[in-house]
Amino acid sequence: MNRLTTLALLLPLLAGCGAQKRRSPEIAAVRTFIHENWDSTIQYSPRDTATLIGLPHPYTVPTAGAMFREMYYWDTFFTNEGLVCDGHAELAKNNTDNLLYMVRRFGKVYNGSRTYYEARSQQPYLSMMVDRVYRTTGDRAWLAEAYRTLEREYDFWMRERITPVGLNRYGSSASDALVNEFLVTAGERLGTDFLAQGRTPEELHKLGLDFVAEAESGWDFNPRFERRCTDFCPLDLNANLFLYELNFARFARELGRPQEEEQQWLDRARERRARIMRYCYDPERRQFYDYDYVNDRRSEVLSAAVFSLLYTGAVTREYAPQIVAALDRLEYDCGIAACEDRPYDYVYQWSYPNCWPPTCLYAVEGLARYGFEREARRLAGEWLQAVAATFRTTGNLWEKYNVLDGSTDVSAEYDTPAMLGWTAGTFICLDDYLSGSLTPEPLPEQLINY
Repeated sequence: MNRLTTLALLLPLLAGCGAQKRRSPEIAAVRTFIHENWDSTIQYSPRDTATLIGLPHPYTVPTAGAMFREMYYWDTFFTNEGLVCDGHAELAKNNTDNLLYMVRRFGKVYNGSRTYYEARSQQPYLSMMVDRVYRTTGDRAWLAEAYRTLEREYDFWMRERITPVGLNRYGSSASDALVNEFLVTAGERLGTDFLAQGRTPEELHKLGLDFVAEAESGWDFNPRFERRCTDFCPLDLNANLFLYELNFARFARELGRPQEEEQQWLDRARERRARIMRYCYDPERRQFYDYDYVNDRRSEVLSAAVFSLLYTGAVTREYAPQIVAALDRLEYDCGIAACEDRPYDYVYQWSYPNCWPPTCLYAVEGLARYGFEREARRLAGEWLQAVAATFRTTGNLWEKYNVLDGSTDVSAEYDTPAMLGWTAGTFICLDDYLSGSLTPEPLPEQLINY
C-alpha cells in the first residue's frame, strides 16, 4: 500500500462521536435546544408539486418554520455532521439518499430541490456525506450503489465545470431570463444598478452568468472572484474534489474493486494536488489563493476557503504553517471572517465582518488534522461562546455572525434568518471536539507527505 492509499483510508479523520463530557450551562442550553428542535426542520414531500421536487425520504431544511420546504445541497452536509453526532444518523442517511436520488434523476445535485435551481449545483459535499453514512452503517451494498451515483456527479463536475488548466470552476446552464434576473438581484443585494453602468449587452450577459456561478459556489456574493466567478478556479471547490478522489479510492478498495481502479483515483488526486500547488500557491506571498485562469493570475483576496485545503488534506504538511498564518488576517474575537478586512468596491455578505458556520467547521477540523490543536481549540471556543451568548439574548441560532462581537450585526444582502441547520451542525461538532468526544486522528508525518 503506498502512502497516498494509506492517507485515503484515513480520511475523513474526525470519524467518531462519543459520550459528552461536562460543559458550561450556556453551551448545554444550546445543545438542548438543538436536540429538541431537529424535528421542526423536517419536511417530507415525495411527489413533485409545482416547483418543489419530490424526494423519496423525509429531509431537513435550513431552518424551522414555513420559510423553506426544499432541501439545500451544501447546507445539508454541515447539518448531517451534527445529526450523526446528536443521535440522528437515520435522518442523515435520509438526507444523503435524497441527494443521491437527485443525481440519479438529474445527473447532478441541484442547488436546492426546486426546479428553478436546475441551472446550477452547489459546492460538492455528497461524497463526504456518503462516507459519513457508510462509517455509521457499514452497509457495503448501499455504498456500492452510492459509489456508482457519485461517479455520475463527479462526471458532471469534470465535464461541465472543467478549465483548460485541469482545475474546476463554478458555472451554470442559465437561460437568458435567469441571467437577466441575476443582474437585477445582484444589483439589489450589492446596492447598485449594473444595468445603468454603460456595459455592452455582451458584458452584461457575462456578468449575469458570473453571478449565477457565484450562487453555485454558495458564497453569493463575495469579493474573491471580482464578480468574474467563471474565470476562477476556487480553492474550496478543488479541495473538495481532491477529497472526492481520495474517497473514491477508498470506496473502491472497500468494495473489492480492481486495484487499477483504486490507483486511477489516487493518480487523479495526486495530479489535482500538483495543479493546486502550481496555480493556487503564491510563493512570494507564501499563501494559497483562488486562481484566475483566464488572466493567469491569482486573486488578491485572502479568504477562509484556504482552510478547506487542510480539511481535505490537499496540501503537504510543509505548507500547513503558511495556511495557519492566514489566521492573523482572518481570525477575530468571535470566529473567522469569510474574507480579510480590506477596502472593497461593494459590501459583501461573504466577507468581513461576517463569520459563517461552514468556514469555522472546516477551519477547526483542518487545523486539528494537521496537528495545530492550540489554534483549532481556540477558534472553536471563540465561535461556540459567541453563538451561545447570542442564543442567550435572542433564543435563536443564526445563519451568520459578526466576528467582532458575535452579534447578528452583519453585512447582509438579505434578511438574516434564524437558522437551525448548518449552525446547529457546526455547533455540535465543535462542542464535541472541545469536549473530547469527537477526536481528530492526526496524520503521521510520513503519510501526509506522500
